[in-house]
Amino acid sequence: MGEKLKLYGFNNLTKALSFNIYDVCYAKTAREQKEYIAYIDEEYNAGRLTVILSNLAKMIGARILNLSKQDYDPQGASVTLLIAEEPVIPVGSVQTAHLDKSHITVHTYPEYHPETCLATFRVDIDVATCGKITPLSTLDYLISSFDSDIITMDYRVRGFTRDVNGAKLFMDHNINSIQEYIDPVTLAEYEAVDVNVKEVNLFHTKMMRREIELENYLFHTELQALSPDIRMEITENLRREMQEIFSGKNIY
Repeated sequence: MGEKLKLYGFNNLTKALSFNIYDVCYAKTAREQKEYIAYIDEEYNAGRLTVILSNLAKMIGARILNLSKQDYDPQGASVTLLIAEEPVIPVGSVQTAHLDKSHITVHTYPEYHPETCLATFRVDIDVATCGKITPLSTLDYLISSFDSDIITMDYRVRGFTRDVNGAKLFMDHNINSIQEYIDPVTLAEYEAVDVNVKEVNLFHTKMMRREIELENYLFHTELQALSPDIRMEITENLRREMQEIFSGKNIY
């Protein structure tokens, strides 16, 4: 097990961020759909995901205690990091510190629709931290690390800690919406909706790209090779797929 981590008191707040992204692509044949899945599976293999999560750990001031990664057959990958907050040395008469272990995980789920020629790549990232660390500062990095068409995020703060006078503190930072932690330039590219339950420190935000630039969604197909009617049909199918994922239910 190695040397035990020395703790200097506790901040018992647990902060959990669940970050899910969906990337949608048009591949006109079954063969191209499988090729897209193979491409995206290689592009975001366990090695690449490890780099992304390692950078995320550095951004929140955590050190990696243990790393586990795995690629799967026929597709998909997982990475898990056990993390600890950087050591805190007490200064002065008031000594505060933080529960010193938590984790970051990522899983990928490539799949495709058999009729509409659409393939979807889903990534789930969960960041659970204890003490003063909050993962919200990493959202811009996560969004930019993937081709994010639809994004759903949940942030929850659990437990309580105490101040030096013994009063319970159920939140140690200000938050009204997850959107407050995302660059306004990035937010402008998305339609965003909040469902928050502030009474229990639970925040949910979902986002969907406002504009579809069709050429960005084609795999092995040139935009110029498609007739206006086909372009319109593909765009409509993309919009329907994205709208259902964004809504979380079958609409069409």
